[in-house]
Amino acid sequence: MLNWGKINVVILDMDGTLLDLHFDNYFWHIHIPTKYAKTHNITLQAAQEYLHIETSKVAGQIQWYCLDYWTDKLDLPIVELKREIQHKIALRPDTLPFLDALKQAGKKVVLLTNAHPKSLSLKVERTKLDQHIDLLISTHQYGATKESQTLWERLQIDLKFDNSTTLFVDDSLTILDSAKKFGIKHLLAIANPDSQLPSVSADRLKGYPYITDYRKIITDIV
Repeated sequence: MLNWGKINVVILDMDGTLLDLHFDNYFWHIHIPTKYAKTHNITLQAAQEYLHIETSKVAGQIQWYCLDYWTDKLDLPIVELKREIQHKIALRPDTLPFLDALKQAGKKVVLLTNAHPKSLSLKVERTKLDQHIDLLISTHQYGATKESQTLWERLQIDLKFDNSTTLFVDDSLTILDSAKKFGIKHLLAIANPDSQLPSVSADRLKGYPYITDYRKIITDIV
Protein backbone atom coordinates (compact mmCIF):
# COMPACT_ATOMS: atom_id res chain seq x y z
CA MET A 1 0.00 0.00 0.00
CA LEU A 2 2.87 2.37 0.84
CA ASN A 3 6.42 2.33 -0.48
CA TRP A 4 8.19 2.94 2.83
CA GLY A 5 11.59 2.81 1.18
CA LYS A 6 10.74 6.08 -0.53
CA ILE A 7 9.28 7.84 2.54
CA ASN A 8 11.57 9.93 4.77
CA VAL A 9 9.12 12.33 6.42
CA VAL A 10 5.76 11.42 7.94
CA ILE A 11 3.32 14.27 8.64
CA LEU A 12 0.42 13.23 10.85
CA ASP A 13 -2.87 14.84 11.73
CA MET A 14 -3.85 14.59 15.41
CA ASP A 15 -7.59 14.30 16.05
CA GLY A 16 -8.98 11.16 14.47
CA THR A 17 -5.55 10.14 13.20
CA LEU A 18 -3.53 9.73 16.39
CA LEU A 19 -6.26 10.47 18.91
CA ASP A 20 -9.78 9.08 19.07
CA LEU A 21 -12.07 11.67 17.47
CA HIS A 22 -14.82 10.75 19.94
CA PHE A 23 -13.62 13.45 22.34
CA ASP A 24 -14.01 16.22 19.76
CA ASN A 25 -17.30 14.93 18.39
CA TYR A 26 -18.76 14.64 21.88
CA PHE A 27 -17.44 18.06 22.85
CA TRP A 28 -18.85 19.96 19.86
CA HIS A 29 -22.04 17.98 19.27
CA ILE A 30 -23.13 17.29 22.85
CA HIS A 31 -21.16 19.13 25.54
CA ILE A 32 -21.06 22.60 24.00
CA PRO A 33 -24.70 22.62 22.78
CA THR A 34 -25.81 21.48 26.23
CA LYS A 35 -23.85 24.25 27.95
CA TYR A 36 -24.99 26.84 25.42
CA ALA A 37 -28.64 25.84 25.81
CA LYS A 38 -28.43 26.11 29.59
CA THR A 39 -26.54 29.42 29.54
CA HIS A 40 -28.90 31.05 27.05
CA ASN A 41 -32.09 29.35 28.27
CA ILE A 42 -32.98 27.68 24.97
CA THR A 43 -33.64 24.06 23.98
CA LEU A 44 -30.83 21.68 23.14
CA GLN A 45 -32.16 21.36 19.60
CA ALA A 46 -32.15 25.14 19.16
CA ALA A 47 -28.60 25.29 20.46
CA GLN A 48 -27.48 22.54 18.09
CA GLU A 49 -29.12 24.26 15.13
CA TYR A 50 -27.48 27.57 16.01
CA LEU A 51 -24.06 25.96 16.35
CA HIS A 52 -24.50 24.16 13.04
CA ILE A 53 -25.23 27.46 11.31
CA GLU A 54 -22.31 29.27 12.92
CA THR A 55 -19.76 26.52 12.33
CA SER A 56 -20.86 26.21 8.70
CA LYS A 57 -20.02 29.88 8.17
CA VAL A 58 -16.34 29.33 9.00
CA ALA A 59 -15.83 25.66 8.03
CA GLY A 60 -12.25 25.02 6.96
CA GLN A 61 -11.11 28.47 8.09
CA ILE A 62 -8.83 29.24 11.00
CA GLN A 63 -11.80 30.55 13.03
CA TRP A 64 -13.44 27.12 12.98
CA TYR A 65 -10.52 25.75 14.96
CA CYS A 66 -9.91 28.82 17.15
CA LEU A 67 -10.93 28.40 20.79
CA ASP A 68 -10.67 32.15 21.39
CA TYR A 69 -13.09 32.77 18.52
CA TRP A 70 -15.68 30.39 19.98
CA THR A 71 -15.17 31.70 23.50
CA ASP A 72 -16.20 35.15 22.27
CA LYS A 73 -18.87 33.94 19.84
CA LEU A 74 -20.67 31.67 22.29
CA ASP A 75 -19.82 33.51 25.49
CA LEU A 76 -18.63 30.24 26.98
CA PRO A 77 -15.28 29.31 28.63
CA ILE A 78 -14.29 26.86 25.91
CA VAL A 79 -10.93 25.78 27.34
CA GLU A 80 -12.43 25.18 30.78
CA LEU A 81 -15.26 23.19 29.21
CA LYS A 82 -12.74 21.01 27.39
CA ARG A 83 -11.08 20.27 30.70
CA GLU A 84 -14.43 19.20 32.15
CA ILE A 85 -14.43 16.17 29.86
CA GLN A 86 -10.68 15.73 29.39
CA HIS A 87 -11.00 12.14 30.60
CA LYS A 88 -12.43 11.39 27.14
CA ILE A 89 -9.16 12.37 25.44
CA ALA A 90 -7.54 9.13 24.33
CA LEU A 91 -4.93 7.79 21.96
CA ARG A 92 -6.05 5.37 19.30
CA PRO A 93 -4.91 1.92 20.50
CA ASP A 94 -2.71 1.53 17.42
CA THR A 95 -0.99 4.93 17.68
CA LEU A 96 2.00 4.21 19.90
CA PRO A 97 3.02 1.00 18.08
CA PHE A 98 2.90 2.99 14.83
CA LEU A 99 4.92 5.91 16.18
CA ASP A 100 7.48 3.56 17.71
CA ALA A 101 7.85 1.74 14.39
CA LEU A 102 8.39 5.03 12.57
CA LYS A 103 11.05 6.06 15.08
CA GLN A 104 12.85 2.72 14.83
CA ALA A 105 12.87 3.08 11.04
CA GLY A 106 14.46 6.52 11.30
CA LYS A 107 11.58 8.49 9.82
CA LYS A 108 11.15 12.15 10.72
CA VAL A 109 7.72 12.41 12.34
CA VAL A 110 5.78 15.68 12.43
CA LEU A 111 2.38 16.29 14.01
CA LEU A 112 0.44 18.90 12.03
CA THR A 113 -2.92 19.84 13.48
CA ASN A 114 -5.51 22.52 12.86
CA ALA A 115 -6.28 22.39 16.57
CA HIS A 116 -5.77 25.57 18.55
CA PRO A 117 -2.52 25.66 20.58
CA LYS A 118 -4.53 25.51 23.83
CA SER A 119 -6.26 22.36 22.63
CA LEU A 120 -2.97 20.85 21.45
CA SER A 121 -1.42 21.62 24.84
CA LEU A 122 -4.26 19.93 26.73
CA LYS A 123 -4.08 16.82 24.55
CA VAL A 124 -0.31 16.56 24.86
CA GLU A 125 -0.69 16.95 28.61
CA ARG A 126 -3.12 14.02 28.65
CA THR A 127 -1.40 11.71 26.14
CA LYS A 128 2.33 12.59 26.26
CA LEU A 129 2.37 12.55 22.45
CA ASP A 130 5.35 14.88 22.46
CA GLN A 131 7.52 12.02 23.74
CA HIS A 132 6.95 10.08 20.52
CA ILE A 133 7.04 12.80 17.85
CA ASP A 134 9.91 14.95 16.56
CA LEU A 135 7.92 18.15 16.00
CA LEU A 136 4.42 19.32 16.96
CA ILE A 137 2.84 22.13 14.93
CA SER A 138 -0.48 23.93 15.23
CA THR A 139 -1.44 25.59 11.96
CA HIS A 140 -2.51 28.63 14.00
CA GLN A 141 1.13 29.72 14.06
CA TYR A 142 0.82 30.13 10.28
CA GLY A 143 -2.61 31.75 10.33
CA ALA A 144 -3.85 29.25 7.75
CA THR A 145 -5.37 25.77 7.89
CA LYS A 146 -4.41 22.53 6.15
CA GLU A 147 -7.31 23.14 3.78
CA SER A 148 -5.30 26.08 2.38
CA GLN A 149 -2.41 25.87 -0.09
CA THR A 150 -0.87 28.80 1.77
CA LEU A 151 -0.30 26.57 4.79
CA TRP A 152 1.52 23.94 2.78
CA GLU A 153 3.67 26.52 1.02
CA ARG A 154 4.76 28.09 4.31
CA LEU A 155 5.26 24.73 5.98
CA GLN A 156 7.51 23.48 3.20
CA ILE A 157 9.65 26.60 3.45
CA ASP A 158 10.16 25.95 7.16
CA LEU A 159 10.55 22.15 7.13
CA LYS A 160 12.15 21.80 3.71
CA PHE A 161 10.43 18.47 3.09
CA ASP A 162 10.43 16.88 -0.36
CA ASN A 163 6.92 16.15 -1.65
CA SER A 164 8.13 12.97 -3.32
CA THR A 165 9.43 11.44 -0.08
CA THR A 166 6.73 12.67 2.31
CA LEU A 167 3.74 10.77 3.67
CA PHE A 168 0.72 12.68 4.97
CA VAL A 169 -1.95 10.95 7.06
CA ASP A 170 -5.36 12.47 7.90
CA ASP A 171 -8.97 11.46 8.47
CA SER A 172 -10.36 14.44 6.52
CA LEU A 173 -10.82 13.88 2.79
CA THR A 174 -10.97 17.64 2.21
CA ILE A 175 -7.56 18.03 3.82
CA LEU A 176 -6.13 15.04 1.98
CA ASP A 177 -7.33 16.67 -1.25
CA SER A 178 -5.47 19.84 -0.25
CA ALA A 179 -2.25 17.91 0.40
CA LYS A 180 -2.67 16.07 -2.90
CA LYS A 181 -3.15 19.36 -4.75
CA PHE A 182 0.06 20.66 -3.20
CA GLY A 183 1.86 17.63 -4.59
CA ILE A 184 2.53 15.41 -1.59
CA LYS A 185 3.02 12.00 -3.17
CA HIS A 186 2.21 9.57 -0.36
CA LEU A 187 -1.22 9.93 1.23
CA LEU A 188 -3.11 7.77 3.71
CA ALA A 189 -6.68 8.12 4.97
CA ILE A 190 -8.05 7.00 8.34
CA ALA A 191 -11.34 5.18 7.90
CA ASN A 192 -12.27 4.93 11.59
CA PRO A 193 -11.43 8.23 13.32
CA ASP A 194 -14.17 7.94 15.99
CA SER A 195 -14.20 4.70 17.98
CA GLN A 196 -17.91 5.15 18.69
CA LEU A 197 -18.91 5.34 15.02
CA PRO A 198 -18.74 2.85 12.15
CA SER A 199 -15.77 2.97 9.80
CA VAL A 200 -16.15 4.95 6.60
CA SER A 201 -16.78 2.61 3.66
CA ALA A 202 -14.06 2.29 1.03
CA ASP A 203 -16.27 3.69 -1.71
CA ARG A 204 -16.49 6.98 0.18
CA LEU A 205 -12.73 7.42 0.55
CA LYS A 206 -12.21 8.73 -2.98
CA GLY A 207 -9.63 6.14 -3.88
CA TYR A 208 -7.16 7.06 -1.14
CA PRO A 209 -5.24 4.20 0.46
CA TYR A 210 -6.68 3.79 3.95
CA ILE A 211 -6.26 1.94 7.22
CA THR A 212 -8.33 1.10 10.27
CA ASP A 213 -5.39 -0.19 12.31
CA TYR A 214 -1.77 0.96 11.96
CA ARG A 215 -0.58 -2.32 13.46
CA LYS A 216 -1.42 -4.05 10.19
CA ILE A 217 1.19 -2.02 8.32
CA ILE A 218 4.01 -1.49 10.82
CA THR A 219 5.86 -4.65 9.78
CA ASP A 220 6.27 -3.07 6.34
CA ILE A 221 7.96 0.09 7.63
CA VAL A 222 11.64 0.23 6.68
